[in-house]
Amino acid sequence: MTNDRTRPDLDDTTVEALGKLSEALETVDQARGFLYAFHQLTGKADRLLQESVALFEKAGAGELAADLDRDLVGRNVIADRWTFQIVEDFDENYWGTFRAYDARARDELADGDRHVYEARMKQGERTKGHPNHEAGPALSD
Repeated sequence: MTNDRTRPDLDDTTVEALGKLSEALETVDQARGFLYAFHQLTGKADRLLQESVALFEKAGAGELAADLDRDLVGRNVIADRWTFQIVEDFDENYWGTFRAYDARARDELADGDRHVYEARMKQGERTKGHPNHEAGPALSD
């Protein structure tokens, strides 16, 4: 990694390509967060369902309780899978591969430096010498 986060040694197209790949990975990270939220919410719904089954039994609606328990409690959310299996498959087969290619691109083209596009954007938008517009930690104008 170099000291100058803007990487003046790299051409604009390479920096833009690295930035787009990074942005794409950040979008996948956001989708992964939604997938984990889906996983957690579905699990919570199943626990609440189990509570409702117990309450229906207590209220004397035994047939409804039995049907709910048999047909919905612990049900696969998609064919043959619970949400933890979906999350694991996503992580191993998509997210992990995406992250590996992002790291490869940075390693091959920018000596591993991250966010070069953003570093250039920061340099172009900051007011030199103005408080809170510093170039970076321990970097001077």
